Amino acid sequence: MDTVDISPTRMMLLYGIAVLPWLLLWSAGLHLARELWLSIVRMSVQLALVGIYLKYLFEINAPALNVLWIVVMLVVADFTILRRAGLRIRHFFLSTLAAIVAGTAFSVAYLLLLVIRPEPIYDARYLVPLAGMILGNCLQGNVIGLERFYSAIRKNENEYLTYLLLGATRREAVRPYFREALKASVNPTLASMATLGLVSLPGMMTGQILGGSEPWVAVKYQIAIMLCIFASMSLAAVLNLSLSLRFAFDEFGVLREAVFRRH
Repeated sequence: MDTVDISPTRMMLLYGIAVLPWLLLWSAGLHLARELWLSIVRMSVQLALVGIYLKYLFEINAPALNVLWIVVMLVVADFTILRRAGLRIRHFFLSTLAAIVAGTAFSVAYLLLLVIRPEPIYDARYLVPLAGMILGNCLQGNVIGLERFYSAIRKNENEYLTYLLLGATRREAVRPYFREALKASVNPTLASMATLGLVSLPGMMTGQILGGSEPWVAVKYQIAIMLCIFASMSLAAVLNLSLSLRFAFDEFGVLREAVFRRH
């Protein structure tokens, strides 16, 4: 059974739903009309271009092109994480990139090589969507983790410096903030996993069902992707926070003010 297409006329009708949140935000005193409509336009244009590109990517299905597209996704995610976390890109670009590459590559390889085993193994219809879902969740988790970690140290700088003066190493002194940041990073995914099926039907499962897959097959894929998302996010967050320490502090263990973006 083919998925029901949405005509251009109905797509225009669909955009009308954005009027409701705009009115609610406006009535609350938030003047976000420009940001809202600009975000919608950017989303639409970007997804349209990606849709066109993916159509040809799936048809060509060349390993080099598939990997190149994922590299582009990783670099864009790197910039996005650091901007949204309020950190300077030049200080943390390599450490964040290494963390999300390791986290994403680990779970994608695990799924493709051990669990799904598509033929060929680099099949773009599996490789690109799976990498995109895992990377998207790693992005959110790393934004939360980095922002929470460095804002906490900045806010509690006297407490952190006291730990150092009492003889703690830098890693020992940041451990309380590290734990809290990591907890904040993985909590949304834990809450999502605990309520899947009861509170919501996730996007991947819904998409497969709408595309004609059997519900039980969709369930198995959803379980697989959620477990891999959690593994990737945890790995990427731990690596990102750990690797960033080298660039965030001076030789005396003091947090560099230069690592934060000016707003």
